[in-house]
Amino acid sequence: MKSPRRPLLSATLATGAATALSATLAFTPAASAVASPARAADPAAASRACPPSAAAVSFSDSLDKLVYDGVELGGLSDLAYDPRSRAYVASVDNHATDPARIWFFRNLSNPQVIRDPLVLRKPDGTPYDGTTSDNEGLAVLPDGDYLVSSETEPSIRIYDRNTGIQQASLPIPARFAVTGTTAAGQATNNATLEGLTISRDGREIVASMEGALSGDVAATGDATLHRFLVYNVDKHGTWQLTRQVAYRTDAGNRIPEVQAYGQHSLLVEEAAFSTTAGNSVELYAVKNVDKAPDVSNVANLSTAPAKDVVSKTLVANLVNCPTLGAPSRETQTNPLLDNYEGMDVTSGGPGFATISMISDDNFSATQFTRVLNLTAKLP
Repeated sequence: MKSPRRPLLSATLATGAATALSATLAFTPAASAVASPARAADPAAASRACPPSAAAVSFSDSLDKLVYDGVELGGLSDLAYDPRSRAYVASVDNHATDPARIWFFRNLSNPQVIRDPLVLRKPDGTPYDGTTSDNEGLAVLPDGDYLVSSETEPSIRIYDRNTGIQQASLPIPARFAVTGTTAAGQATNNATLEGLTISRDGREIVASMEGALSGDVAATGDATLHRFLVYNVDKHGTWQLTRQVAYRTDAGNRIPEVQAYGQHSLLVEEAAFSTTAGNSVELYAVKNVDKAPDVSNVANLSTAPAKDVVSKTLVANLVNCPTLGAPSRETQTNPLLDNYEGMDVTSGGPGFATISMISDDNFSATQFTRVLNLTAKLP
């Protein structure tokens, strides 16, 4: 079944997107050969460019430090569209003993919360909280239930969309457990299943590891090889782990998010932070994931041949986006940047897409809950 189309974000954003698409065309190699000189030199278009193939449209801090019906909003680490609610949804990662929640809002050009958040609960009905879950990834299943990944164990759980009660969980290989929590665990604490997405036809799930498994680190200390878990639904409607995919980040980067687009394609967010430069984010496209080798039986990815690792294409370096006049509360090379951890991709026609990102403020006074809207030409 195909995912229902998302609504237009807003008339303002749509208008901005038209300008931003011009910037994208001007910075896309395939298009630049045929672009007219007037368009290539258009200062309005060029001012929005996020090279090589994207453009900034807008940002909004309307959710930042919001208190809704007495509940503080913050710590949003993912982003997905829920067609039944006609709203975007995002889960809270963890906040002390506060209940785990999913928030609902509309209009990503100026997001507004539309209802009380849904509390995520264990099978016995008691809430998960910041001591028992660290929710980082969110996807909406075809039946409307919510799929949420937590870094704590890690886990991928299915929650009823109405009650928030856990219905099931997906299998996770033993080596993906956090080191020290089990004998087989090789994952680093707070660097496990951060990214989560479902294919457009609703039949494939991809979960990405934020960091490398210790067993995949090279003798030289290179820890850039990450694993993606791929699940497919069987004829009985049960999700089965079918394979693992190898992906290499740029040195020093982690993977906060991954999103499916088109047919068998992924947009991968790589990110890093330093106290002197602030946040950095690069977006990479990966094509033909269905043809990627299965590395489930590869003990150490650092010894695998290069052909076992998927190829990637840079779509955007967000540090090079325009600032759009965004404020910053901490040192940033580009004040538009913050701790972006959630991402949603919407098709805008052949090759074009709207990319929306949301930042996790960690309930910190020095960070924003910010939504950033981009357009891009995806391969």
